[in-house]
Amino acid sequence: MKTFSAKASEIEKKWVLIDASGLVVGRLAALIASRLRGKHLPIFTPHVDCGDNIIVINAAKVVLTGKKLDQRKFHWHTGYPGGIKNLTSRQIIEGRFPERLLENAVRRMMPGGPLTRAQLKNLRIYAGAEHPHEAQKPVTLDVRALNSKNVKAG
Repeated sequence: MKTFSAKASEIEKKWVLIDASGLVVGRLAALIASRLRGKHLPIFTPHVDCGDNIIVINAAKVVLTGKKLDQRKFHWHTGYPGGIKNLTSRQIIEGRFPERLLENAVRRMMPGGPLTRAQLKNLRIYAGAEHPHEAQKPVTLDVRALNSKNVKAG
C-alpha cells in the first residue's frame, strides 16, 4: 500500500462560518488552527495547504476562563529605547481591534513558516455579526454542539 500525498490541484476548499459569541478562546483557536491546516480531512498532507477558508463572526464576544481576562498580559517592544509595551486581554477586547485576541491565539497554535503564513490568509475574523462573504455560501459550523466545554458555563 502506498502513502497518499495530496496535490494542490486535487484540493477543494470549503468555506466555513463560525459564530464565536460565548465560546472559550483557547478551544476555539485550537479548532480553527486544525481546520486551517486541514487535519480534519482524510487527505491531510503536512506540506500542502489543504485546509478550509474560515470566517469567524462576533469575535468581540469570546470569553476567557478563570482570571485570564485581567491577569494575562501581552508584551512587545517597539524597537525604541524604553519601548516595552503591554496590554491585558480585557484591554484588547475592549479596544479598537478585539478580533486580534483570537487571531493571535490561532497564529500561535500554528507551526510557523511560509506554509502557515499562507494558511492564515484563509482566516477572516470580524468583531461584529456582519461579513462580506455571503457569495461564497459558507457552511455554518456549530462549535457549541461539539463539546459542552467549548462554552463558558455561568
